[in-house]
Formats: sequence, structure tokens, C-alpha cells
Amino acid sequence: MLEAAMQLESLGWRDFFANQLDDPTLIPGRVVLTHRDGYVVSTAAGVVTAPPSGNFRRDSVLWPTTGDWVLLGEGGAIERVLQRQTLISRKTPGRAFDEQVLAANVDVLFVVAGLDLDFNPRRMERYLVLAQKGGVRPVLVLNKADVHHDPAEAARAVQAVSGGCPILTMSAAEGWGVEALLEQVGRNETAALAGSSGVGKSTILNHLLGQDRQATQAVQEDGSRGRHTTTARELIAMPQGWLLMDLPGIRELHMLAGEETVKDTFDDVAAAAENCRFRDCSHTGEPGCAVAGNIPEERARAFQKLRGEAADLVKQTAVHADLAAKKRSAAFQKKKHGPPR
Repeated sequence: MLEAAMQLESLGWRDFFANQLDDPTLIPGRVVLTHRDGYVVSTAAGVVTAPPSGNFRRDSVLWPTTGDWVLLGEGGAIERVLQRQTLISRKTPGRAFDEQVLAANVDVLFVVAGLDLDFNPRRMERYLVLAQKGGVRPVLVLNKADVHHDPAEAARAVQAVSGGCPILTMSAAEGWGVEALLEQVGRNETAALAGSSGVGKSTILNHLLGQDRQATQAVQEDGSRGRHTTTARELIAMPQGWLLMDLPGIRELHMLAGEETVKDTFDDVAAAAENCRFRDCSHTGEPGCAVAGNIPEERARAFQKLRGEAADLVKQTAVHADLAAKKRSAAFQKKKHGPPR
């Protein structure tokens, strides 16, 4: 019994999940990989492929993703997904307002940027908002420091957008600086590597594992854009006693965060704005603006842009919810009274 409990703890099991286990006949397990035939689930007894049960398919509105804790019933089928402690998600690309879950129950999000031609601190701000919304601890990782003329200068540029979170400078290809990642993750915790394609996430993972687990490819010389070498979100047990997920490269990072989350992420801008002369100050240089002159202009512009996106998202979500409600009402009336004669 003790051995089984220790095995679950090594997968990230904690009181938050144990308190949801109200049926002793169900077996807890963690989703480590998803594929077309089902879900690969790691339990105290070993790794199994678990399909959704018939009841789950019919009744569940929450479908598993990598990192989720699930409960297995008779025959090893998934009967339930436990409530998530943290969540990394974004708005689906395009015009739809659906949520795309990238990872569940992650403690640390390593936001990786390559110090080459694709280096963009503004993109890192978006990841910080994503981490803030999901309750995940962010760490900014500046990889490929061996090809940058002044890595310390790049770190200073990122410092202005970091919100005080840790910033690591490293070169996974050369094999230095990787050890600093280990200090950011506790035993039995779960971390994820996120960033654009070609920033070196798979190289970092391989270095931590001491083997070529993930395929890597050289980036294209015209713009340092890499190819998608990671195609599946897999939770991998690390030899240091924690778990790591290498997320596929994200081209578009559309947020599902509200204005309060943006303000929490840009707490330096929000704090300065409290001292503006006018409550409706746009922070673009009006007389009495406390942001202009105290906050870097690019930082202030990014705050306004992301806050505007968050406000638009709230409005558009309300419009789509209203349309969906009208469609449901029309369908109900049609079913109740029949088609018009």
C-alpha cells in the first residue's frame, strides 16, 4: 500500500487530487500521452492504455489531456477526470472562441526563447499572461546564448518584462546552463517547456535526460525559424525525480485571459497607472500620466495591447454566448411545438 502511494506521489499525486477520490473501487492514474486509440495512463501498478468508458463518452464535458488525473473503472476504462489544479490553455487559432488545453496540472512553465534572429521579448509577455491565468509558476529561459553577441544585454531586456520571475541564460547545444533548470523544479513536481519552434526545447529535454529522446532539426537560416520536431504532448519522468512535458511549437498565442489577469502580469504598469491624473488615461503621454517616463514605452504599449485584446475577448465571448443561447431556445421551441405549418 505504501509502495503504491509512493509511486503515485512520483507522478505528482497530492492531497488536492486525493481529496476528490470518493470511490475506492476506482483506480487513479495520470495521463502521460494521448493518441487516437485512447490515453496512455500511468498508475501505481504500471502503464496502461485506457479508452473512455461508454458512460464517460455520453456524460462527460471534460475530456482528458496530457497531465490530467483520471479514475479508471472496471476493465481499465476512464470513468472520470479529476478537477485540475493548474491549466495551460489558449484560445483556438482562428475566429472560434473555444479553449485549447495545452497541458494540465503543471507546476512550472519554462518559457524558452532562442537568442537568435527570432528573439522577441513581447512574445514572452504573452506566455507570462498565460501562466498567470493558469496558476503556473513561470521561468524565462534564454537559450542559444552561444550565438548571441551579448547574452547579458538580452537578459536585461527580458528583465523589464519578467515581472520578477527567474531568468535563465543557457546554451543547450553547448551543454552549459542546463543545470540551472533543475533548481527551479522540486521533487515530484511537473514542468513544461513552451516556446516557438526552433528555440531548442527538444535539445534541452535531451540534455536533461542524457539521451536523444526527442528528434531535433537545425533551424532555417532565413529568420531562425525551426520546424515542429515535437508533435505530441508527452509527460516524461526525469531521472532527477520530476516530470517534464515538451509542448509542440506554438505559432499563435491567442489569450483567454481577462483584464485582471493582464493587470496582475503587468503589475508594474498597473501600479504606475494608479497615480495617473485621470482615471481614463490611455497611458500614451497625456499630461499627468504616471506611466509615461516611468515605464518603458514598449512595455506600456504591450500592456495596452493585451488589455485591449482581453476586453475584446470578453465582448466577443458574450456575443457568441448570446447567439448560442438563442439557437438553443429556437431548437427547444421547434421541438416543443413542431415545425411551422
